[in-house]
Amino acid sequence: MDQRNYTSDLSIDEKVMIAIVRVAELFKKESSAIFTNYGLTFSQYNVLRVLDASEKGQNTITNVRKIMLVSGSRITGLSKRLEKNGFLLRKSNPNDERAKTLAITPRGKKTLKNIFHDNEENLKRFLKKYHNEEKIRTLSLLKQILKKS
Repeated sequence: MDQRNYTSDLSIDEKVMIAIVRVAELFKKESSAIFTNYGLTFSQYNVLRVLDASEKGQNTITNVRKIMLVSGSRITGLSKRLEKNGFLLRKSNPNDERAKTLAITPRGKKTLKNIFHDNEENLKRFLKKYHNEEKIRTLSLLKQILKKS
């Protein structure tokens, strides 16, 4: 279909939300191309980033799931594959056998360090035109949208 012959009948609210999704999908696609070079998927990279930012490089599987907004079965699969490839360890909680703790390994930390430059360049491609004040306002707005959902 020729886009010049397309007229959207979407409300401004729907246009905004669709634009957010489209930007996110484009960012995810370009980021995934980087992470693949290091043996990771987009979601696996995010698990490692959450753990790296967590105290002592570890967190419960429940907390990681909540931070990433993914289902329990999804985080279980991600963590099993990351463990199999040496990026993290899954440990049982001595006080609760059902609760698992995830801990980033030295290999996981090194991989994040190796990815850093390529990932920063990717981020700059998306946001270099905008001043920090604009980024802060946008982030604030997006956080408000998330809180209301």
